Amino acid sequence: MTNLSIPPESAGTRRSGARIVGRALTCAVFALAGLLFYVSAQTARGTDLRTDNSLLSLGDVIRQRSNQNQQAQAQLADLQAQEQHLTEQQAHSPAEAARLDGLRLGAALEPLQGGGLTVTLNDAPPNATARVPGVPEPGVNDLVIHQQDIQAVVNAMWRGGAEGVQVMDQRLISTSAVRCVGNTLLLQGRVYSPPYVIKAVGKTDALRGAVEADPTIHTYLKYVQAYGLGWKVQESGDLTLPGYSGTTELHSAGGQQ
Repeated sequence: MTNLSIPPESAGTRRSGARIVGRALTCAVFALAGLLFYVSAQTARGTDLRTDNSLLSLGDVIRQRSNQNQQAQAQLADLQAQEQHLTEQQAHSPAEAARLDGLRLGAALEPLQGGGLTVTLNDAPPNATARVPGVPEPGVNDLVIHQQDIQAVVNAMWRGGAEGVQVMDQRLISTSAVRCVGNTLLLQGRVYSPPYVIKAVGKTDALRGAVEADPTIHTYLKYVQAYGLGWKVQESGDLTLPGYSGTTELHSAGGQQ
């Protein structure tokens, strides 16, 4: 085959065409950018897209929502008290009233009193170091209470036959979910900081045995020994757990929001 050579004038023509295409692409980019700015302005309707809310930290937002939830729960508690009063008035017989009381007790809506166990978890002291020879120096996550630690205690108490469980100042129900964000606990719309107090009413020996047998708690106790995380178990012959006062609506399979 014969090799083809491009005449000088043809190469110049191509370079000229490339410059024209380049200018066209540049114009297209600027046009697209202008269109995006216009759409953004129209979406914001002439206002700044960054509001004061965007300056709030996650902790501020959580505390704000917690205060709103507390107000809503106070109103709900008042309505539930009215509902209970009307239900008792409408009971047709002592047997039916007793059945309703039993259902409310089983649903954790009534206060519960009896012997039981109290477990307290706490973060390690500030600037804590390893207390056991051969143990590595702790990282940040080694010195704080995690969601799994609280869940392990709650689950162990249920396995130990607890009649009712309370975390901080709230009674747990079947849809309660324990969640942690950073070093704060989110429970049924409220925010808590350590120390975390967990109470259970039931047979004390069975509750303690279930707690002591839990493998996750075994791991936690190693960190207690190594870094000074807080751990306290107290038996009591007279605990009183409040009735649950929040909403009983199930929002998702993952637990109550």
